[in-house]
Amino acid sequence: MCQDETRLGLKTIAGRLITAAGVKPIGLSQWQRDNFYLYGVIEPLSGYSFFYEFSHLDGDCFQKFLELLSAELGEDVAVVQFDQGSFHTVKTLDCPENIIPMFQPPHSPELNPIERFWEFLKSRLQWENCKTLAQLRQKLTEILETITPEVIVSLTSYDFILEALFSAAS
Repeated sequence: MCQDETRLGLKTIAGRLITAAGVKPIGLSQWQRDNFYLYGVIEPLSGYSFFYEFSHLDGDCFQKFLELLSAELGEDVAVVQFDQGSFHTVKTLDCPENIIPMFQPPHSPELNPIERFWEFLKSRLQWENCKTLAQLRQKLTEILETITPEVIVSLTSYDFILEALFSAAS
């Protein structure tokens, strides 16, 4: 499995706009700074996913996420790829017994398949101008409900990523 976090907020995610030739595109944007973090884990071969929202990006929230993931896994054991963010490596972190951490090399987000998932998720939020975090959460829930395991597999199981994961695990 591959784990990471992303920040989502009320500031508009800009993207390309298609217009007729010679017509200047106009996109409405807002600059509100309220946000939250979506912690997630995906499995590139099966398309399994688990997400949970937190208000902060820190060791305490990450510990809680691991506990929730552990409970979700039940009796299953998972090797989970983490980046080397400071909150992933704090000395007080107590990794549950059914989660085996595997750390990717520093400064190499291209090795983490969930990065492609975040890019896809944020593309679905381009030009959305939610007035409140509750509206953004509702929109995010709607998007996540439409993403099937097959979509996750198509986004994350590229050969070069799988080869890097398997060679790092051996």
